[in-house]
Amino acid sequence: MLHEYRDIITKLKQEDAHFAKIFEKHNELDQKILNVEEGREYMDHLELERLKKEKLFLKDEAYAIIIKYKKDNNL
Repeated sequence: MLHEYRDIITKLKQEDAHFAKIFEKHNELDQKILNVEEGREYMDHLELERLKKEKLFLKDEAYAIIIKYKKDNNL
């Protein structure tokens, strides 16, 4: 997720518990979605779409935190 901000993400995961939680939950959802799409787990289509939307929401929230961090730190 957002690989171009790897250094900032590393800092935020250490300094911001909320960001760390968002990042961890995003990664959990990403793996669950991958498992369903590759047939290792079953989930109905509506539930899968709900997970994808939740994952996107978390990514958007993480991105907003990253942009604020960049602005606040003149990066």
